[in-house]
Formats: sequence, structure tokens, C-alpha cells
Amino acid sequence: MSELRNSTQKLSYLQAIVEAQREEMRRDERVILIGEDIAVYGAQTLFDEFDENRLWNTPISEGSFTGVGVGAALTGLRPIVDLTIASFAYLASDQIINQAAKLRFMTGGQLRVPLVVRLSTFYNNRTAAQHADRPYPLFMNTPGLKVIAPATASDMKGLLKSAIRDDDPVIVFEDINLWGKKEEVPVDPDFLIPIGKAHVKRAGSDVTIVGFAGSLPPSLAAAELLSKEGVDVEVIDLRTIVPMDKETILASVAKTGRLVIADNSHRIGSIASEIAAVVSEDGFESLRKPIQRVTTPSVHIPYNPTVEKQLYPTKDSIAAAVRRIL
Repeated sequence: MSELRNSTQKLSYLQAIVEAQREEMRRDERVILIGEDIAVYGAQTLFDEFDENRLWNTPISEGSFTGVGVGAALTGLRPIVDLTIASFAYLASDQIINQAAKLRFMTGGQLRVPLVVRLSTFYNNRTAAQHADRPYPLFMNTPGLKVIAPATASDMKGLLKSAIRDDDPVIVFEDINLWGKKEEVPVDPDFLIPIGKAHVKRAGSDVTIVGFAGSLPPSLAAAELLSKEGVDVEVIDLRTIVPMDKETILASVAKTGRLVIADNSHRIGSIASEIAAVVSEDGFESLRKPIQRVTTPSVHIPYNPTVEKQLYPTKDSIAAAVRRIL
């Protein structure tokens, strides 16, 4: 068993999602997977092991099958609802926001909703305005939900398994720009990463960059670029949006005195805005220079790939933000 605990296998971010689901379905027969196209995208190998009682391939009807997931959770199952594209969450928002997130509160704790909702952010991929949103803030602003947005295969596997075992609804954002990224991932079936804990990916003393999901790779690249200029950057991977690990962010800013936040969501009311507010309220005395947000402008995403790629935070735009406050 100790050998298993210390073993790893090289997995992509997408393979880590499938393995997390497979392991949890083997561990707990109450875990089921519901969604459109699950037999086509990503979960095909699960159909070799589990039958139709555990895998519910649905019609294109997001509000309906998400409601089925909520109802199944109330009966004692632990559903994973795959909404495929994050923008489709708008169609299922009544079930997620008005039902799943509120039922525990409205019943005085008598009901629990152990529901996982998977949302893939299909931006930077020529999917155009109706398919390219990164709606992290919508769910950050909904009490009763936990929200995770991992950036690596290991973090995705460990956090998704924690989400499946959680007794409250958890929104899981998966970034398709990371699907092919591979790394060594623990094979221990009880490998879990706690929801609500950020990770310091790179230690530094001059400035703090906070990133998450698809904004983490350019944040790390910017830190590497700046190191060649003699700037020592600390990079924090937020990993969980709700609950947010404020302590790790504030401790880093207390050390560096400077903060840049990289966030692929729209600028107004973004995750970056919330982090900036937290540090302004609780860590203002640590700041030597104004907080910088590197975000996507508040415009709809165009189909044209040349224009689209200019909208999101990049290594160069993040590095430029750091240089402004040195």
C-alpha cells in the first residue's frame, strides 16, 4: 500500500479528470455521471467499466438534466453533472443557483446536495461569443456553492475527488487550454487536495502574482521572464475560488508589498476584483504600490482568432503589469 501511495503516472489534465471520476465511481457506488456527449468526449473508457445505471448520457437539455442531478443528490446519490461548455451553465443556472445552492439553507440543514457540476471553459479556441465565456464570478457570487478552478493535472485529480466526496454542491471549472498538459500524478486512490487551499508555485520576494486555471501558465512564464531582469516574483495558484485562501495571498503581499492578479474573466466584478478588494481591506498597510489587475476586457468574445487572442492575459501583459509597480 505504501508503494501505491508513493507511485505516480503521467496523465494529461483531461485524463486526470477521467481517472478521478473512475476512482470515485469504484470507491462509492452512489457516484454517477450525467451529461450530454459523455459517451463521446473524455469519458468513453468509463463505459467499458460501468453500466447505464452509473452513466446517464442525456439529450441536449441542460436545465433538465441538471435538475435531475439535483434530485438524484437529494435521494442519496452523488451525481457528477457534466455541462460540457461553461456557457451552457446559463441554461442550467436556475437549478444550480436557485435550487442546489439554496436547499440546505432553506431546509435548515435538513437536506444536503452532494452535487458536482463540471464546466469546461472553451475560450481562446474560436468558439465565439455564445461558447467562450469564463463565468467564474457568477458562481463566486452565489452563496452555498464551492468553486474550484485547478491549473494542473495533479490538482485537478485531487480537487475533483474532494469535490465528489463533499456534501455540498461544488462547481468545477476545467480549462480546455490545459487539457493536453501532462505531469506525474499520484495513483493513490485516496489522493485528495483540500478545497480552499492555494499553492505557492514559485517563491519570491519582490512582487506577488496570483493566477488560477488558464492564467497560471502565463503568470509563471512572466515570473521566469522577469527573473532574467533581476525581479524575484512569487506566484500563487489560487486553485479554489470559493472558499478563497485569503491567508496565503495576504501573507505573500505582506512579504513582497506588490500584487498583480491575472484573471481570464471579464474585468468588472472579476475574481481579480475580489482579490484586490480583500487585500485593500485587510492588507492595505503592506502595499507599496497600487494593485494591478490583468484581465479580459468587458467585451463579447469574437470568432476571429487573431482578435480573440489579444483579449486574455499573456506573459507579456502580466510582466508589463509587474514592471509598472516596481
